[in-house]
Amino acid sequence: MFSPLKILSLEISFYVIMMLCGLFTAGVNACVTVERQKKDHTDLIIIILFIFVGVLIGSHLLYALVNYKNIIYIFSNIEKITSLEILKNAFMVTFGGSVFYGGLFGGIIAGFIVIKINKNYSIFVDIIAVNAPLFHFFGRIGCFLGGCCFGIPCEHGFKYTINPIAEANGVTRFPVQLLEALFNLCLFFFLNHLLKKEKYKNKLIYVYLSLYAAGRFLIEYLRGDTYRGFWFVFSTSQIISIIIILFILIKFLAQKFKVQKVIS
Repeated sequence: MFSPLKILSLEISFYVIMMLCGLFTAGVNACVTVERQKKDHTDLIIIILFIFVGVLIGSHLLYALVNYKNIIYIFSNIEKITSLEILKNAFMVTFGGSVFYGGLFGGIIAGFIVIKINKNYSIFVDIIAVNAPLFHFFGRIGCFLGGCCFGIPCEHGFKYTINPIAEANGVTRFPVQLLEALFNLCLFFFLNHLLKKEKYKNKLIYVYLSLYAAGRFLIEYLRGDTYRGFWFVFSTSQIISIIIILFILIKFLAQKFKVQKVIS
């Protein structure tokens, strides 16, 4: 929606700016929470940085997988890559975008690895789960400002004119990014309330994942960008949402059955 911010000869997209704002805000809030609990925030900063790297890698990898046809095309025309500039453009087409669920799983994997190395970091899982939607709140505002994703045609909404995706331009569209940003903000306040009340201790990550997956499944119906991929009647994100909800449901049912078996 808006052109990149220019600082001298450097162009910085609003998406990147909002992502960094989200990392800073969520990180500061997490550190304040840790200080309130009288824990060392140095270890928290370390695990947040590792998770952020995982988020960046995972989000771009899933984007490439969703748009696998680009990879097939590049390898089918590998002989046409005759310069570094062409190679750079091919890389940007393949990995230039990002998918939130890829970033989510990348962050979870990175966090899991760090906790495996040092089990003391497991005390921060609830705090990180609470602040994940706060980080995502800023990211979705970045999506709105950058125009990297857009909503369905709608009589009341916003009209793109310089969106990098041509099909988004010239049509009044529903601001689905702002809706998801609001959803994430509400989710943050709800999870933060549970954390303060010490409810679902050591399980807030599952509460976050299940609630976000359910909300994301519904919000997907208001998105108009089809390049993210569809399988049957569902988008890629909806299928991932279903898998997450089923996984958590099976996990809790299995735990409940195990407890009942021990008691009996």
